[in-house]
Amino acid sequence: MASLRVLFVGGSGIISSACSALAVERGIELSVLNRGATQLRPLPPGAEVLHGDIRDPGSAREALGDREFDAVVDWVAFTPEHVLADIELFRGRTGQYVFISSASVYQTPPSRVPVTESTPLRNPYWQYSREKIACEDLLVTAYRENGFPATIVRPSHTYDKTSIPFDGNWTALARMRAGQEVVVHGDGTSLWTLTHHADFARGFVPLLGHPRTVGEAFHITSDDVLTWNQIAETLAAAAGATARIVHVPSDAIAAADPHWGAGLLGDKSHSMVFDNSKLRSVVPGYRAEIPFERGAREIVAWYDEAPARQQTDARLDAVMDKLVETYRL
Repeated sequence: MASLRVLFVGGSGIISSACSALAVERGIELSVLNRGATQLRPLPPGAEVLHGDIRDPGSAREALGDREFDAVVDWVAFTPEHVLADIELFRGRTGQYVFISSASVYQTPPSRVPVTESTPLRNPYWQYSREKIACEDLLVTAYRENGFPATIVRPSHTYDKTSIPFDGNWTALARMRAGQEVVVHGDGTSLWTLTHHADFARGFVPLLGHPRTVGEAFHITSDDVLTWNQIAETLAAAAGATARIVHVPSDAIAAADPHWGAGLLGDKSHSMVFDNSKLRSVVPGYRAEIPFERGAREIVAWYDEAPARQQTDARLDAVMDKLVETYRL
């Protein structure tokens, strides 16, 4: 049986790096189109690297030549313009086009949980999510009207050892280790789903070239659900510290820092629990295996391995100081 021929546009990001590694491990003939910039996460040996810029149609066409693929995955399409360019570039060149959307497209706040793929798409709070919804709408129309072989995948909050699930990079952990208070939105009891990128890959790679995925949408998440208090406490324990939590309303955080607030009001402040039954209908063995306790230890170990990585955000740190001063009990 011939190996699947798959193209990743991107392939060294938080989510895509794990999928690249697993794809090669499972015998997929993987090509990766990128601009050749220095990567934090190297591509796996065995992946073919095509140097081209997806934002420059001429550059992309030159890099691709006359190659055809069983599946193309664009990890870096964020706007309708990006998707329209992809449809033009890959029409007739691939048996499947996978668009990486976001679970933040789902109705926010959700009227019921667990969230399924049939949950309405509506997020009036976050422009990022509205752009992803617009991209999905284009692909659904292209599939219905012209048979463009689109599959939509919606990751939720997916992390690796480099990514801390709080704004400000290392800032919150630095505060914990210094004995300072950290800000947690709301009362800290909303439920959140964190998915390790290796678990995501185990659900994603089997979708590539799968005949029952075209025209469909899937989310891929863990079934491991924590409160935000528990997330903070788990990170603190991994760092050998204590989480001295100060609860601040999400609206107040948004008023103090609109960028931080947009991600809360448009996503993280609402309880999000997912039903992965649809994914399991085509990937029967899928099960997320890595709890956040293990993931948190990986994160802290990576940052401690090279202290230069422990960069804090002085501006956000000052915002946190003001919020703590105002809302400390």
